[in-house]
Amino acid sequence: MAEQIFPTKGNLLKAKRSLRQAKMGYELMDRKRNILIREMVELTDEAKLLRESIDSTYTAAYRALQRANISMGVVSDIAKTFPVDSSLRLNVRSVMGVELPKLSAEKQEYELHYGMHRTNSAFDEAYICFSKAKEITVKLAETENSIYRLAIAIKKTQKRANALKNIMIPKFENMVRFITNALEEKEREEFSRQKVIKKAKLKKQ
Repeated sequence: MAEQIFPTKGNLLKAKRSLRQAKMGYELMDRKRNILIREMVELTDEAKLLRESIDSTYTAAYRALQRANISMGVVSDIAKTFPVDSSLRLNVRSVMGVELPKLSAEKQEYELHYGMHRTNSAFDEAYICFSKAKEITVKLAETENSIYRLAIAIKKTQKRANALKNIMIPKFENMVRFITNALEEKEREEFSRQKVIKKAKLKKQ
């Protein structure tokens, strides 16, 4: 590549400018990658806690539901009295240009949608546990999707940083070195030529 470049001062300035831009680009990619990794680590820790919480919450809910089924018979007809929750909303937040989902749902008070005379405390407990599980599920979905998007962004950023560090920066460094050496050699030749001309003139005098 360097051999195809004419060793002129103009091309040297262009090569140096390209080298500066490549180094700046690498620094930005490296900084972006570190910020994204830090964000992903924090979310991974959060997801771990949410998974532990959701497992225990669902376990308690199904146990309560099982007790309700045993004591009341099948409760599917009562469950149909609950209204469909349509309060879930999706927004986004940006981390270094990476859009991450932000889910929100209206926090509702525990309302009874069934008659007290048809149910018992086991059914009430199951209702409360499944309501909590729904809240945790929304948060876990947001967190795990964010982790997935961050992982993809980190991979792309790493790829670009590697290309700058291992390909573009060495390429422009070689180009600057080649042009600089060629110009210095040209200056030395010109200096020698001027010296010979001056010496020849002195001899004629």
